[in-house]
Amino acid sequence: MKADTIQLTFDKDFVGEMTSPTGTIKLGSQDNGMKPYHLLFGALASCFYATFLSVATKMRLSLTDVAIEVTGNKRDETPATLDHVTISMVVFNGSDEEKLRKAADLGAKFCSIHETISKVAKIDLVVTFESK
Repeated sequence: MKADTIQLTFDKDFVGEMTSPTGTIKLGSQDNGMKPYHLLFGALASCFYATFLSVATKMRLSLTDVAIEVTGNKRDETPATLDHVTISMVVFNGSDEEKLRKAADLGAKFCSIHETISKVAKIDLVVTFESK
C-alpha cells in the first residue's frame, strides 16, 4: 500500500521546502525552517493523535481538545538514533479518564509511526487530564 508522495528541494546551504498534496513547509537552515527531528516528532504526534481519536470515537468518549509535546534523546554513537522518546498528552474536558487512558494506550499501539520508532527507542506515554 502506497503511503503518500512528497517533494523536497534544497539549496547547497540546507535551505529548502517540502511540498505535499496538502501544502508546503519551510525546511532546514532558514527562518521557521523545520529540522529533521521536528518533522519526525510531528509525524509521531499527529499519527498517535489520529489513531487515539479514532479509538476514542469508537469508544464513544468525548473531549474538547488536547495538547501534545514530544521530546527525545539521541544516542552518542553513530548513527545517532533515538534512544528515548516521551509523548506527553494533556486531555481537556475528557468524559472518562480511565477509558481515555486506555484509548491513548491503544492509539500508541496501533500508530504505525510509533511502532516504527519503537524499534530503535523506548517510548513513554504520559497522559494527564485538565478542565478548561
